[in-house]
Amino acid sequence: MVRYTGPRIRIVRRLGLLPGLTRKNIKNRTKTPGQHGKIVLAKAKRSSLSDDYRERLLEKQKLRFNYGVTEKQLVAYYKEAKRKTGATGSLLLELLEARLDCVVYRLGFASTIPAARQIINHGHVLVNNRLVDIASFVCRKGDLISIRDKAQSRRLIEDNFQVQQQKRTLIERRMKRVNLTKSRFHSLLPSHLKIDSETLVGQFLSQVKRKDVLVRINELKVVEYYSR
Repeated sequence: MVRYTGPRIRIVRRLGLLPGLTRKNIKNRTKTPGQHGKIVLAKAKRSSLSDDYRERLLEKQKLRFNYGVTEKQLVAYYKEAKRKTGATGSLLLELLEARLDCVVYRLGFASTIPAARQIINHGHVLVNNRLVDIASFVCRKGDLISIRDKAQSRRLIEDNFQVQQQKRTLIERRMKRVNLTKSRFHSLLPSHLKIDSETLVGQFLSQVKRKDVLVRINELKVVEYYSR
């Protein structure tokens, strides 16, 4: 199955907010697609699939579309997570969050994972001072992610990072104002990453913590889907 390149808002309407795929959000998801969508009654939304299977399928689709991987890739990540010692669902999320396109997105170099994938494919990103143009490259502890020393590369990523940094500053001020210590805001830098705002060099510190995963997902349902 190839990677999805169709309308993203259609996926968000079906699956809910997917911060890795798009920043758009549909507050009213009870309408059919289109400008003049009709209200769908609860009975009409019923599927021929069993409720348990449908729930597992939707959770799996959330994961696939949020991280922009194909079905074949997701199955490969699941098998790799299953071979390791630990909770398969958590290990699966760790593998997906360690992908280079996801790391570039979480550092603030791109607004979404598809945008990060394009930046990587065009050769704008270095890992440990070596050019890496493969979005599925898995980062490891201690890896340094930087920008290629070209005017076009720096201009592109600096513009994206500046917008992201403004959002982070605004959110942090609001959090201090209301004395909020924990947050799931998409713009904030997760604890497993570090970045120097002057040189724009990021570092992959450790595997992602469950609380830092942005997409609201029940990973156990995904494990149940593939282990059936």
